[in-house]
Amino acid sequence: MPVVNLETSRIQRLFPKKKVNEILDILPFIGVDIEGVDDGTIRIEYNPNRPDFSSDYGILRSLRGIMEIEVGIPKFKLSQKSQYIVNVDPMVDQVRPYIVALVAKNGMLDDLMIKQLIGMQEDLHNGIGRRRKKASIGIHNLDLINFPVSYSIVEKDDFSFIPIDRTSSNTIRQILDESESGKKYGHIINHGNKYPLIIDTKENVISFPPIINGLLTKIDKETSNLFVEVTANSQRIANDTLAIVAITLHDMGFELQTVSIRYNGDSDKNLITPKMDPRLIDIEIDYINKTIGLDLDANKIIKCLEKARFQAWAKEDNEKIICCMVPRYRIDVVNPIDLVEEVLIGYGIYNLTPALVPTTLVGQQNSLSLYLNVIRQTLIGMGLLEIVNFDLISRKIQNMAILTTESDNNDDYNRNNILTVEETKSIEHEILRPSLIPSLLYCLSHNVHEEYPQKLFEIGKVFQPNNSHGINEYWCTGVALAHNGANFTAIKAAVQTLLGTSFGKVISTKPFTNSAFINGRCGVILLDDKPIGMMGEISPVVIENFRIRMPVSCFEINFSKILDL
Repeated sequence: MPVVNLETSRIQRLFPKKKVNEILDILPFIGVDIEGVDDGTIRIEYNPNRPDFSSDYGILRSLRGIMEIEVGIPKFKLSQKSQYIVNVDPMVDQVRPYIVALVAKNGMLDDLMIKQLIGMQEDLHNGIGRRRKKASIGIHNLDLINFPVSYSIVEKDDFSFIPIDRTSSNTIRQILDESESGKKYGHIINHGNKYPLIIDTKENVISFPPIINGLLTKIDKETSNLFVEVTANSQRIANDTLAIVAITLHDMGFELQTVSIRYNGDSDKNLITPKMDPRLIDIEIDYINKTIGLDLDANKIIKCLEKARFQAWAKEDNEKIICCMVPRYRIDVVNPIDLVEEVLIGYGIYNLTPALVPTTLVGQQNSLSLYLNVIRQTLIGMGLLEIVNFDLISRKIQNMAILTTESDNNDDYNRNNILTVEETKSIEHEILRPSLIPSLLYCLSHNVHEEYPQKLFEIGKVFQPNNSHGINEYWCTGVALAHNGANFTAIKAAVQTLLGTSFGKVISTKPFTNSAFINGRCGVILLDDKPIGMMGEISPVVIENFRIRMPVSCFEINFSKILDL
């Protein structure tokens, strides 16, 4: 999940009557997680469905509401006297058809603010921008741009300009073939020799979306006026993205002005951006109370919504219905159930008391849970610490573990066929994991500052495609040992102890080759001559990928296959 850094010095300045530890206690109740605190920096993990949390300004905005320092919709000023124009060439419809923009003036940037802007930009690219495929953002020095600006197409790849990461002029083909961003995002605009460019009246290239900006308009601490553009393949996503940038710049102290977007040859498409009009959603009081199990009156619900930074009132013609005004940047709120969650946040989750439903029946564990508990208790008794990870992981983590079988020993451990989530909203949750080992290594990589030895285990599901285009789900147990003595002997002893103690079973092994393990120090785990898992010493390449500082050995056992046997 994406992470935002919040400086404790900012907290002390904005909340002088509160101690940092008090703020840390409140933060989880606005819907974020605290990943850690290091050297005066709080690392805050937020859910991708809240892109307004992509900067610390969004988090502090919500925090001030929960603490009743500022309630209701945030104040927002936008000058509608637009003297800035972007002319759009109809040819861009073939590549990246939409553009929106704003101007932000009379601000003061420092290093921290620039870091927040860049961090927000990348999080929005990866989230609602779907890794720039649906939307990308350019932030430029306004004072170096000569308006009106043109958003158009060039049809030759030898067109050149100086990109922001270079000091000399590069052709479009060089940028696509040689630069990191060109290699990573060039496929998005792979539509023949047609390339979108944003150019000013002096033919200076401002941006080559969604690949890279021009060096000329790079921002720094001396920049006080900004031009922000968003190009996209959807008008809605372009407007949503710009709205989040707009409220953030407003909170930074900039004065915002609109930009006229003019489509050459089609005046019906002309518009003024950003679009910051709030939306209205009606919600029944009974629906709120029934959903969250409370008995709140209209006044209490209105107060809760105001603490969550909304405006609300009871309808004049029906006092049982609350009309809620949703600020433009809250793109995650689309229907009444979303408002129920906001009422709960405003009410305070910490104020809820658990209670059994009167019709609750006492059940019993099924046989699978009993078996899993046997494994869990055995591993805990062996001195291992249990972790729990999501079934969805990022493709990056999977690739870092390089879990692919290179031999023909067992097709069950062929990791080439990966189940991918279609149109994922987060690159952190992109594929159904085919193995527990990448998750274990990822956890070790985030605990390199902790004391060794580290001994972890996880009981969870893995997923593999089957020949009938379905999905096979298996319950597996994974173990990772990280210390100086974490070799093949140690991990084999752990496997033998687990199966011997839990089920009185004796295992055997046979060699195999897997790129995640050191060649010659890994094997297939056999039970009654049937393969049930794999184990070995993790390859130094993989250890370096995860920046782990100790030798690591792992095993993974397919528990579903043990039950079949």
